[in-house]
Amino acid sequence: MLKIPLAAALVALALVLVLIVFAFLLGRWLRHGEIRAHRRDATTRSRSVLLGEVYEKIAPLLLDFPFAARDMVFLGKGVDYIVFDGLSDGKLERIVFLELKSGNSRFSKNELMIRDAIRGKKVDYQELRLEGF
Repeated sequence: MLKIPLAAALVALALVLVLIVFAFLLGRWLRHGEIRAHRRDATTRSRSVLLGEVYEKIAPLLLDFPFAARDMVFLGKGVDYIVFDGLSDGKLERIVFLELKSGNSRFSKNELMIRDAIRGKKVDYQELRLEGF
């Protein structure tokens, strides 16, 4: 039977414990950096979304905006605005479905489907009369 001196066994045990604590702390430090990176990314995305929403609201007020603010109706879902171009001047020239994007924002799946339906001329006008009101 191999006899290991007590002092050497205690030193080996202490070394193993130090390595375990070091590995644990290193893992926590790496995970903390990963979590911080995810938080930073989420904050950046949130800021971009908020700025995009503000931009949607103030864009029609800019001097070089191509449509009169009075001709625009805000929807905000699927399409940002419906523009009745020229209506405020008494001569409607066209109806424009307007989606505003800023920065690197992309079209959602629904926005793309709406765009494709409009471009494919799958647009209709219907009147619904409710009796008794």
